[in-house]
Amino acid sequence: MTDQHPDTSANGSTGASHNSPSTNPDHEVPTATGPAPPSTVPPGGHPPTAGLTSKGKIRRTRVSAWWVGLIAAAILLVALLIFIAQNSHTVTIHYLGFEGQASLAVALLLAAVAGLLLVAIPGTARIMQLRRALKKNAAAAQSNG
Repeated sequence: MTDQHPDTSANGSTGASHNSPSTNPDHEVPTATGPAPPSTVPPGGHPPTAGLTSKGKIRRTRVSAWWVGLIAAAILLVALLIFIAQNSHTVTIHYLGFEGQASLAVALLLAAVAGLLLVAIPGTARIMQLRRALKKNAAAAQSNG
């Protein structure tokens, strides 16, 4: 069986130490002080290929995350449309002495959005508080170091 790895030299020997940084920018070439750290070359002896993790899996990108998010949003919207179509009959809603007529689906979706906002507002405030504290700590560490 022939070696199909791109790091096979003209004399048939294999090894990652003769790759130049221009052919494989993710690979650190060992210096005269010693071989590359064990974390840069996986157990198989070959450096990770661009676009792949050290385990050979495809790296995730921001674009792929957006794509997955858009697909999930589309599925959610289809589910909401089905929900609205199946629950379109009108119901009477009583709230704090007020009374009104609304579609059951609209009433339930408004209740869900209100619940989401009740959770999101304090959560957002807490995230902002933590970010401010992190920035202060980072600035303090940078001025001390």
